[in-house]
Amino acid sequence: MTEPNKPAFFDVRMQGFRERATVDAVLALLDARTRVLAVEVVPVLEAAGRVLAEPVVSAVDVPGFARSAMDGFAVRAEDTLSVLPLRIVGESLPARPFMGEVTPGHAVRVTTGAPIPSGADSVLMAEFAQRDADGRVSARAPVVCGKHVVRVGEDVARGREVLPAGRRLRPQDVGLLASVGAACVPVVRRPRVTILVTGNELLPPGAMPEGFRIVDSNSPMLSALAARDGADTLPVRYVRDDYDAVRDAIRDAAEGADVVLVSGGTSVGTEDHAPRAVAELGELAVHGVALRPAGPMGVGFLLKRSGEVVMGRMGDEEGNEALSPLHPFTPSPLLFLLPGNPVSCLCAYDLFAGRVVRRLGGRSWELPYAKVVLPIAEQIRSAVGRVDYVRVKREGNAVAPVASGGASNLSSTVAADGFVLVPHNRDALAPGELADVWLYDK
Repeated sequence: MTEPNKPAFFDVRMQGFRERATVDAVLALLDARTRVLAVEVVPVLEAAGRVLAEPVVSAVDVPGFARSAMDGFAVRAEDTLSVLPLRIVGESLPARPFMGEVTPGHAVRVTTGAPIPSGADSVLMAEFAQRDADGRVSARAPVVCGKHVVRVGEDVARGREVLPAGRRLRPQDVGLLASVGAACVPVVRRPRVTILVTGNELLPPGAMPEGFRIVDSNSPMLSALAARDGADTLPVRYVRDDYDAVRDAIRDAAEGADVVLVSGGTSVGTEDHAPRAVAELGELAVHGVALRPAGPMGVGFLLKRSGEVVMGRMGDEEGNEALSPLHPFTPSPLLFLLPGNPVSCLCAYDLFAGRVVRRLGGRSWELPYAKVVLPIAEQIRSAVGRVDYVRVKREGNAVAPVASGGASNLSSTVAADGFVLVPHNRDALAPGELADVWLYDK
């Protein structure tokens, strides 16, 4: 990063913001300047929840042998058309196959998962077999060829793409990878997130509020949000309201993190040192957003580190995104200035920082909430020129704004079922109007 490329720094302390970036402009900036992180290989037992960086193609058939889907008898289907009983000539068990051949008039006892003997083409379920006193067996009803036989490659055929790149691995995906013999899999590295909490008034989580000091609620919330979005969260650091301390903490955090989240110290007060520190250490690309709450939010890019190959996203002919290698470059740690008021902090993380954390880890850029369209029960007021993040609660088949709307009232987000984003060109949403609602709980 060279000095001529850095925007001029304007100190908003005790002056206010001269201008504010639009939400769309901030999103476009982040979209243009973020890429999926590098690939690492992990044991399949550690792959659940990770994002697959390359497609996995099976080198084997699963199963690799015809096997029984039921307990019963391996038979020739045509033999069950006759009323004549079949003589049992052996047994096939898992990993202990019957070594002979099933010839006309004969049957082999099998258990679920056992190999189908040569010569047999179907399985007569034990429940539909009639055992005679002499030990022979006959079918209560004929079976068709192939009945209850799992064919070679029926689950997975050799050469088939088992899972595509970009897939977040679910427990069943990991099981399937194990079934095709994958010992290790290539996944996108988890983004490393460092949380810095500023404020002389703050006590760590677990403490009781006392005197004029309050307990930090932002770091446990941010840690949980980052973990939800697939990050490895590094230990939280508390920083006193001092310029040198804030600058040094940001510089140190940039060494080991892909994303730095700074809680507090970003508004217009005399102790809000973080924006100036970011401007000194790198590029303060955004400070002030036309958004309520979270207006003092900022975005910075810190000094570049050496050499990590990252992945990019490219579209196929149908417009679907997929991971693809890009030329190596050195990514800059991203920094988000998140307001200290808890609701503002939550809003800024969800709308901006969370998208970047997910993008870096190969996950979806979109908000991680279910979206439904519901009518507005009560008028929601806003102001033209800004986006409003409004907490709402369901009322029947509609939603209404939560009464307590202050940016410091975190309980309002607990009482809310979700939120509505009022567009920047609207001064209100009217009763009965349909709106997109993002639900905190899916």
